[in-house]
Amino acid sequence: MTRPQTPQTTHRIALLFNANKVYDREIITGIGNYLLSTRVAWDLFLEEDFRCRLTGIERFDGDGIIADFDDPAVDEALRGCRLPVVAVGSSFEDPAHYPPDLPYIATDNSKLVSLAYTHLIGSGLEHFALYSLPQAQENRWAQQRELAFTHLRSADGRSAAQIDSEIYRGLSTSAPSWNQAIEQLTTWLRQLPKPVGIIAVTDARARHLLQACLIAGIPVPEEVAIIGIDNDPLTRTLTRIPLSSVIQGTEEMGRTAAHVLHQMLHGARFPGRRILVPPVGINVLESTRHQPLASPYVMRARHFIRQYACQGIRTEQVADYVGVSRSSLEEYFRRERQCTVHQEILRHKLDVAKALLAKRDASSAEVAIRCGFTSLQYMYAVFRRELGCTPREYQERANSTTAAG
Repeated sequence: MTRPQTPQTTHRIALLFNANKVYDREIITGIGNYLLSTRVAWDLFLEEDFRCRLTGIERFDGDGIIADFDDPAVDEALRGCRLPVVAVGSSFEDPAHYPPDLPYIATDNSKLVSLAYTHLIGSGLEHFALYSLPQAQENRWAQQRELAFTHLRSADGRSAAQIDSEIYRGLSTSAPSWNQAIEQLTTWLRQLPKPVGIIAVTDARARHLLQACLIAGIPVPEEVAIIGIDNDPLTRTLTRIPLSSVIQGTEEMGRTAAHVLHQMLHGARFPGRRILVPPVGINVLESTRHQPLASPYVMRARHFIRQYACQGIRTEQVADYVGVSRSSLEEYFRRERQCTVHQEILRHKLDVAKALLAKRDASSAEVAIRCGFTSLQYMYAVFRRELGCTPREYQERANSTTAAG
């Protein structure tokens, strides 16, 4: 005779995160994935508008908490909490900065920065810099990334004064100070030796760099190659030049935090235990595809083409932007790129079309419009000539390759 199963106890768990940030959202996703892949029964409390509010958290009538300890207010509010708590946040070089009595799941800042730095070196760059955030308690994680960058540069023989000039914190983001922040950032960018690779401590800061370069007419990535941290899809939609970014192990952090709390709810204790989670890898896009070019005219032309190719620009408009005659620009392109300016424009449109088709975000007709092809028929003709297939065939091939992987 089969015995009836005892109903599983449901635990009430609070998630204290600011889910308006991609970092926090992906940690929450990791927690959710742990619940889906196990038989754990949790009733989750999360603020409706995704902001973490701490008022009254000491009266939470639940069984456990997973919280973002990068927020100093969270750290303060949960000191002495009677419930099992798992802390999630930045890694620290000084062990004294970790909460002493809690298990702590950390993103490995040293490996994040090292991965970005190695990628820029591999792009053929010799000058490097870091765009950080103003010093503040809530930005402790950014200062840890500064430390990681400092160690890497010191190991490469840079003096303290040289490293100091390579790190720029800028202003906090706010509407009243925005113009001033961009002006100061542009001044710093112009002072850097070129070409230079810049690591931004977040994708949001990387977007600031891209905006400043576009305003100042600094070619990306020929003169300034930019890599962020977070791989935030929202940031990618807000930039004309696709942004390379380090992918943090945030979902793994969430799964690990949920696993640790699950064990704590059944009596396990992990006071002072620290688990560092390495990055997943890099999403390499246009902002770090640095190709050394001898001609500044070709640099500026490619910078303009990357921004406006899909808006139907012509060779004459590129030459006007660069400030040389069409015939001179064509000669520079033949020497450096072994192609015409029109072919460069077409190549960029084709690359964008391939990326859109691979993601299956739009139909072939919509892709043709978004990429600036004069008609769907013309896009078909370009695909057949350059790739030997139709857009639909390319899409099917890309999807089958993804499925096989």
